[in-house]
Amino acid sequence: MRPAALVTGARRGIGRATCAALAARGFDVVGADLSDDGAAETEAAVIAAGGSFRFLAADVAATAAHATLVEAAWDAFGGLECLVSNAGVGAMARGDLLDVSEASFDRCLNVNTRGAFFLAQAAARRMVAPDAPRRGPRSLLFVSSANAFMPAVDRGEYCVSKAAVSMVTKLFAVRLAEAGIAVHEIRPGVIRTDMTAPVAERYTARIEAGLSPIRRWGEAEDVGRAIAALAAGDLPFTTGDAFHIDGGLHLHRL
Repeated sequence: MRPAALVTGARRGIGRATCAALAARGFDVVGADLSDDGAAETEAAVIAAGGSFRFLAADVAATAAHATLVEAAWDAFGGLECLVSNAGVGAMARGDLLDVSEASFDRCLNVNTRGAFFLAQAAARRMVAPDAPRRGPRSLLFVSSANAFMPAVDRGEYCVSKAAVSMVTKLFAVRLAEAGIAVHEIRPGVIRTDMTAPVAERYTARIEAGLSPIRRWGEAEDVGRAIAALAAGDLPFTTGDAFHIDGGLHLHRL
């Protein structure tokens, strides 16, 4: 039987690309998101790549429903070998750090950090159970951001939430290593998605001026392929690492 993956934020962007890339590497995929707007397109991409797809409506910030979400995903294909914690939100508005609202701060932390932590906890509990199938390599993958370590003062609350995801990754990596479950952080750079669309003109100019050594926009597929490679076990002797999918944005240069 094929291994199965649960991908949050699956109906568009990096989530959709990840679902398709996982299918191409032999996974069946359960996609979760707030609504099914775009889910049909994700399903088509998964099927075209050779996998099967199920969609579940879910809000990762609703931690009380995580156990139910994991069980539904588990039942869809008889187990889970991979969780991709991709769902995320940005700041309610970019602006002065001195004007960040508690509502925007809490929203970022609730979705990007708290939701990711407790969903990983629920999935890990199920994956370490004695009756859990092992149809291939097993992993938890957290999608953070270059802002996990690069400050952007116009969206400080987002940066804080993603920096916390880095520690969440390390914690689960240490806890789950003895169970044979690898845990990694993916740090996308400037990726062409709906989230970056409002600042596309600004970033296009910066990329052309050399913001990253590879002078192009990152595409969702760049991130999806990296996630799928890790989920498929292409790097079996590593855990707790952060993978920069950013065209070299993270490199310090003189």
